[in-house]
Amino acid sequence: MFSTVLIANRGEIALRIARTCREMGIRAVALYSTADRDSAVVRFADRAVHLGPAAARLSYLHIPSIVEAAKLTGAEAVHPGYGFLSEDPDFAEICEANGLTFIGPPPRVMEQLGDKAVARRLMGEAGLPVLPGSAGAVRSPAEARATAARVGYPVILKAVAGGGGRGMAVVRDDADLAGAYQETRAHARAVFGDERLYLERYVDGARHIEVQVLCDSHGNAVHLAERDCSVQRRHQKLIEESPAPNLPDPLRREICAAAVRGALAVGYVGAATFEFVLAPDGRFHLMEVNCRLQVEHPVTEMVTGIDLVREQLTIAAGEPLTLRQDAVRPRGAAVEARVNAEDPDRGFLPTPGLLTEFVPPGGPFVRVDTHAYPGWLIGPDYDSLLAKTVAWAPDREQAIARLDRALGEFRIDGPTVRTTTGYLRRTLADPRFRAGRHTTGLVAEMAAEEAAAH
Repeated sequence: MFSTVLIANRGEIALRIARTCREMGIRAVALYSTADRDSAVVRFADRAVHLGPAAARLSYLHIPSIVEAAKLTGAEAVHPGYGFLSEDPDFAEICEANGLTFIGPPPRVMEQLGDKAVARRLMGEAGLPVLPGSAGAVRSPAEARATAARVGYPVILKAVAGGGGRGMAVVRDDADLAGAYQETRAHARAVFGDERLYLERYVDGARHIEVQVLCDSHGNAVHLAERDCSVQRRHQKLIEESPAPNLPDPLRREICAAAVRGALAVGYVGAATFEFVLAPDGRFHLMEVNCRLQVEHPVTEMVTGIDLVREQLTIAAGEPLTLRQDAVRPRGAAVEARVNAEDPDRGFLPTPGLLTEFVPPGGPFVRVDTHAYPGWLIGPDYDSLLAKTVAWAPDREQAIARLDRALGEFRIDGPTVRTTTGYLRRTLADPRFRAGRHTTGLVAEMAAEEAAAH
């Protein structure tokens, strides 16, 4: 096992990784930008290294500085968390070239699955169902139009290098396709540095089901059941839960088995999430594979009792999985809500500012992953996530009630800070969510109903 791990990230995920490192007797090295010099992980870690100014490209995305920090502190491995460089195969290769273990899949596998068009092809060859769409990147509006005519509207344009719900556009008729193509391509170029797009059929009334998979370097793989992440705004998740409600057990087993089959087919090593769209007719199709720890991983940890970061570390150290599929027995239900520093009444605009009060909830079977505290300055440079609040209970109804109670206990204040706690509680109370009959269209449906009421 490693003696020192460098955490190439910030915020709540950096603190969460550092905690498991401490439990395992591993020295944790934190990195920080000037804006994060007073962050919780800097205070907690065994050592902290200043990377550079607030701009991510000069700090958390600046590979030479990260590698130098690893060498300076004697780190043997790098944990990238999620976001930033977590799915960058070049970064993984550079780590290996400098004698550092990258805690994630091999660079070749990451490169293949990071290219969404290539991933579609590979997973199709492995027997996983994929939506009808382009064989690769669509190179022009004319090619996109021809592909859309073949697969049928509505369609969705996606950035080949995309992730995190960005670089997507749903198109419902031919008249809007050319404009959407140009706009999405420009967005992909600006955000991901890769303007390539692919196209596939869009499924209305769908659910978003994902499967957590762990694979070691000895050919072993297990799934840790599924999560339902259908509550989304602009393709970004707000509420996640496990198990997925109203999912027939035979279908649940089929989806989970497909994820394991796909992981083994490409020689995956580490933690992966296979994301599927579940159509109203009960058929499922692969959307993408995420080669990293997910934001919503605590949901799985709460129902399985398995520390996913610990598993990542032991796998990266070359140890075989000690988990066996028949020993993975999820219990009860867990629901997670992302508390963001955003104003739902202004289109979820970020609301940076000074936190004058921050008191997270407590109580039985409630977990709060956060890096915030009174006096913390929420800057404009990074993601607006403040806290992930997760509630576990023996069944879904109790878990929802417990999460609602926890969200109501939050005390967050600041002159300019607004949060999503009230909006999340309204979503939990929605009859469609309560019944487990909601789809990825729930947030838009709620918005339309609220607009009509006013």
